Amino acid sequence: MKIMETRMESMEKEMERLRTENTAQAKKLEEFHVTMNDRKIKMDELIKQNEAQAKELDTLRGTTNDVKIKMDDLIKQNEVSKVAFSVSLSSTNGPHGTLKTLIYKHIFLNNGDAYDANTGIFTAPMKGVYVFRVFSRAYGSSDKAVVAGLFRNGQHEISTYARQNGGFIGSSNGVSLLLEKEDKICVNLYPGYWIFDNEHHHSTFSGHLLFPM
Repeated sequence: MKIMETRMESMEKEMERLRTENTAQAKKLEEFHVTMNDRKIKMDELIKQNEAQAKELDTLRGTTNDVKIKMDDLIKQNEVSKVAFSVSLSSTNGPHGTLKTLIYKHIFLNNGDAYDANTGIFTAPMKGVYVFRVFSRAYGSSDKAVVAGLFRNGQHEISTYARQNGGFIGSSNGVSLLLEKEDKICVNLYPGYWIFDNEHHHSTFSGHLLFPM
């Protein structure tokens, strides 16, 4: 009987020990679940942050690309907008029986290649405000006056006129015009009139783009 009681006490102690261990393990397991849950929450937050940062990066890339495109457009526009020319006849012309387009063959400047030295015509490369000046030199004779006009697309805009009995005389005129792309500008000598020039470049035609539109 004594042996049975001893065994029972031993079993009860063992069961109590096991219960204590189970309680401790259950507590550790609960703490582990809490820790894992906290880590999952933090991981989810990190994933959300990464997704937000990825979106911000995509937006930044898009903005950077837009800025680059605009910069490229500005650079191209700046290059295209550098339009200016200055030319002279270099030789006497006239008189003619009809209106005659003057071909200024000597080129001081033709930035943008908008002036054609083969035709004497300036073609606007873009819409914008352009400034033109014409200087015409005349013989010193009453029968050798100069009348030359600047024309846009075949329509008269301004004229230069000079006449005197002795000595040389010059006439100049200028105008600012709003041109559309491909508009044509030239200087025409009127029928029956002369225009003087030589290697000293007395009679000139010049223009430049003031600003694009």
